[in-house]
Amino acid sequence: MNKRDFLCNGAGLLLAATIGPVLAATSNRITREEYQVYLDKFNSNDMSFIDFYHPEVVLELGAEEIVGNTGIRDFYANVKKYIKETVTVNQFISDEGGVAVEIPTRFECIADWDQSFWGVPLKKGQVMRIISFGFYQVRDHKFSHIKAARYKVVHDWQMGDPQAA
Repeated sequence: MNKRDFLCNGAGLLLAATIGPVLAATSNRITREEYQVYLDKFNSNDMSFIDFYHPEVVLELGAEEIVGNTGIRDFYANVKKYIKETVTVNQFISDEGGVAVEIPTRFECIADWDQSFWGVPLKKGQVMRIISFGFYQVRDHKFSHIKAARYKVVHDWQMGDPQAA
């Protein structure tokens, strides 16, 4: 290798070594580990899970649309008075534009809820299991638009959880 090639290749390596960490630090991609931190907070009713939401986030839950991270916080603050929701991940795919997940979810009614989100009265002890798909658009490393679609009802609301036995 001549001196010119060495200097050109060396400068490229130096530039790559310098800019690589900067690009990683500014990546918009949500990692599997970051998503798990979000789920852990959500599942434990730690309302700081909304820190993962862009202030202008839109959440589409079927026909329901909730706008803004405070709107989502207020919605879940009410739901979580009655429901213990546990979300796990079967499949996780992420790129710079967003996240796609297959998420089995267990809902347990922890207090009677006459005017439930599901449109039916619920009694403490009832459990429902579903599998959903979630699509999260990401902006500024935060969820900016979320679409949740129910794929399959494993079992509808019933007293107790047959899968727990």
